[in-house]
This record gives sequence, structure tokens and C-alpha cells, in this order.
Amino acid sequence: MLIKDKVALVTGGADGIGRAIALVYGREGARVVVTDCNEEGGRETAAMIEKAGGQAIFQRLDVTKPQDHEAAVAAAQKQFGGLHIACNNAGISGEFRLTADHTPQTWQQVIDINLTGVFLGIRAQLAAMLQNGGGSIVNISSICGQVGLDEITPYVAAKHGVVGMTKNVAIEYGSKGIRCNSVGPAFIKTTLVNNLGADVRANLSSMHALGRIGETEEVAELVVWLSSDKASFVTGSYYAVDGGYLSR
Repeated sequence: MLIKDKVALVTGGADGIGRAIALVYGREGARVVVTDCNEEGGRETAAMIEKAGGQAIFQRLDVTKPQDHEAAVAAAQKQFGGLHIACNNAGISGEFRLTADHTPQTWQQVIDINLTGVFLGIRAQLAAMLQNGGGSIVNISSICGQVGLDEITPYVAAKHGVVGMTKNVAIEYGSKGIRCNSVGPAFIKTTLVNNLGADVRANLSSMHALGRIGETEEVAELVVWLSSDKASFVTGSYYAVDGGYLSR
């Protein structure tokens, strides 16, 4: 087990990539704090971990609220005695519009969740990890943390911001025993992809060198490795899980 007896916190753990990360964390021996604003899905994820023989709790968390992040970290400390690992995964795509057609409101919603939400999570998580003498933070960015994509300027800006913030945290806290990395998935089989039009979905596979879109578990396997001591000399880096999308 890669992270046996560690305490791990996941945001956006109610479904999709976040759920897969939480389940792999549990499989690899961590005690998991599953957080999400979707209480039903989050509790279901925690129950799935326990059914598989792991330990987990659910904590409701709205990533735009600093007090919710602090409460989630406090729950990890109270229930499991500390916090060693955190994955800031929660995010939304936002509305698809040309840049000039985005409003201050559509911009702010995506930035609040996808960028400020990650900052607020890191801020609370660092305090707890410093008490433990170190830890590992993995932030979920996107292929859009490296390249652009039509009609989602707020999303692209936020995901680029996550990559930059990850580097800064790595620089500032590396000497204190905390590593911080970002992961950039391409198109993955999630509700978001399922909601795309049939004509769009038909072309997704050909955008990836492997000729298919990814599975949530394929993202989770990289995240758990980065979270573990196997990646002890890895920090400040961006890792694509993209089936070769960025190779084109």
C-alpha cells in the first residue's frame, strides 16, 4: 500500500475524477476525508471506501468558502489525527462562450471555484501539514493548464493559474517538507463529457494519440503516486494524463 496510515483529503469527491481519487487513496491504505457540496454523492463515495475495507468520512465543503476548508481540515485532524495528503480536485467547466460574450458573472464563477477554491484549500491544508512536519498536495489542473480551448477562457485562465500557484507553493514550502504538484487530465469519461453533444463526443477520441478518452482511474493512479513517498523528489511539476493530447 503506497500511502498506508496516511490521512488524505479530496475535494470534489462525490463523483468523476474526485471519486476515483478517493477510492484509490482508500485502496492504497489512506484514511480518507471525502468532501463535496454534493452530500449524497460524497457520502456514497465514503461508503464505497468503507465497504472495500478502508476508512473514510464525509465532510460537506463549498470550495468558495474559507471556513469550509478549515472545517474539513479540522475534521481530518479530529477523526484521524492529522493531514498528510490533499488533492484539490473540485472544479467546473463553466459556460461555453466566446471571450467577449462572457460576463463578469460567468468569469467570476469559474475563477472562484477553479482557482480561488484551490488557493483556499491549499491555505488550510498547509497549516495542518506543517504541524505534521510535511505532506503532499496534488492540484488537478487540465490540459487547459498548458494550452487554450475555444469558448472557455475563464476555465483556461483558472487552470493555467493552478499550475503557476502549484509551482509557487512548491518553492515556498519544499524546505518545510511539503511537496506540491499539478495533474492535467485531457478528456476523461465523466458526466461532463457525457453531457457533450454526440457530434462533439464523436471527435474526442481522435484528439488523443491513444485514440480514446481516458478513464477516471487512470488519473487517480498518477495522483496517488504523486501523493506517496515514491515521489519524494518530485515537486513543483505539471503532469499530463492526456493520452497524448498535448503531443500534437
